[in-house]
Amino acid sequence: MTLTGTWFMTRESARRHLAAGTPGSIVNIGASYAWTGGPGFAHSTAAKAGVKNLVETLAVEWGPYGIQINGLVPGLFPHADMTEDIRGGLDAAAPDDRDGRQPALRVGAPRELGWAATFLASPYARFVTGHTLVVDGANWQRRSLVNPEVVSIRTQLGRGPFRP
Repeated sequence: MTLTGTWFMTRESARRHLAAGTPGSIVNIGASYAWTGGPGFAHSTAAKAGVKNLVETLAVEWGPYGIQINGLVPGLFPHADMTEDIRGGLDAAAPDDRDGRQPALRVGAPRELGWAATFLASPYARFVTGHTLVVDGANWQRRSLVNPEVVSIRTQLGRGPFRP
């Protein structure tokens, strides 16, 4: 769904703009693990990397037709419709601890993500295409001086090491 669904939606949008002879602006949603990977999520990280590359490739292919395409990568934006697992992890951290883990020292407000999407789709960004904008207060670029101990995903899931 992540890559194929994005492709079908993107292609249909472009077809409609081409048929109408109008310029278009497409904003696809990505994830920061398209760059960083994510243990236990190989299927999803590969698909999101595909979405990022789709944005870059189609910007070149469709630019001559007036169709711009960009990506938007949201960070942590707490909202009422969050899934239980995400809400549970967020609630488990004390508010000061949760915000202190973000380089911006806070989480995002949903309207801030909306502003970024609006900008990318607006006439103000007509010359911006093939770009993926990360809106997460620099959290995806965070690096620690002392990284936590690496625990394999199989160990975290209680499954032990692979056996030949």
